Amino acid sequence: MAVDTTALTTGADVTAPVRGARKGKRRRLLFLRNAKAITGMAILGFFGVLAVIGPWIAPYDPSAVSTAILKPPSAQHWLGTTHLGQDVLSQIVVGTRGVMVVGLIAGVVATAMGVLIGVTAGYIGGAGDETLSALSNVFLVIPQLPLIIIIAGQLPSAGGITVAMVIALTGWAWGARVLRAQTLSLRRRDFVEAARANGETTWRIITSEILPNLTAIIASGFVGTVVFAVLSQITLAFIGVTSVSSWNWGTVLFWAQGNLALQRGAWWWFVPAGLCIALLGTGLTLINFGIDEFVNPRLRSTGLNAGSLRRRGIRPRVGFTPVVHEAKEQ
Repeated sequence: MAVDTTALTTGADVTAPVRGARKGKRRRLLFLRNAKAITGMAILGFFGVLAVIGPWIAPYDPSAVSTAILKPPSAQHWLGTTHLGQDVLSQIVVGTRGVMVVGLIAGVVATAMGVLIGVTAGYIGGAGDETLSALSNVFLVIPQLPLIIIIAGQLPSAGGITVAMVIALTGWAWGARVLRAQTLSLRRRDFVEAARANGETTWRIITSEILPNLTAIIASGFVGTVVFAVLSQITLAFIGVTSVSSWNWGTVLFWAQGNLALQRGAWWWFVPAGLCIALLGTGLTLINFGIDEFVNPRLRSTGLNAGSLRRRGIRPRVGFTPVVHEAKEQ
């Protein structure tokens, strides 16, 4: 049997890749053990599945008019009806797709632009860094929501994809600035210098050495962008800037507010849509908290040991290392 003596003669550690793979697997398992991350992914997965199958499982056509006007929840209409007899549950189920599509497209495009511009500016330095940083600063000082309202208002027939692209093009700058600052601190680290000394190409150094160390920041920025995109889409629909003929949660609230649902006591018309917005925002926020605890060793230790700390009468505080003071005997 042939024996590879290269590692023996050079003194290399042949078990290093195995240990690295095991360490990466353990880190992934730690993330999956995080209760916040699991809860957030479950909520996000529920709305994702609903966005895919919503139009197929909706009990009624969301725009169909009936004689059951402003009826409270019942066996026929689980979430009641509108002033035209339209089924509220069908409107929310069908409208989930519009909300999720806008959030996903805006998050992916804005994150991709932030990574491309921020990492490139931080790594190349010089005039390129100054130019890209100036571009980021310009977009940072532009008020996003008013600009989105102006652009969407000039496009009366703007659909969800158009709104998502507008949100992405105005929401990438903050993530790019954060990634640039982190790349500036990474590009002079020993492992990057070693890769550069070995003749690695710039593309390979960025993709294999720098980007893996920015994964948590990129993921956190993506989640934040999705939250902003979802809220922006709902806000635009609620104030009537975008088309109110295509259903989403903001459209439901627009018609409820315009027809005085609160004054009429028709709570079932607007409360379910508001709860869906709050639940989706909670799920995305929990995922963001889970990412923070996965990256920060102090927060990760506190999160994993929260149960045992509570049983001992210690209330864990996020951002602080719990310290137990033993009572001194008199």
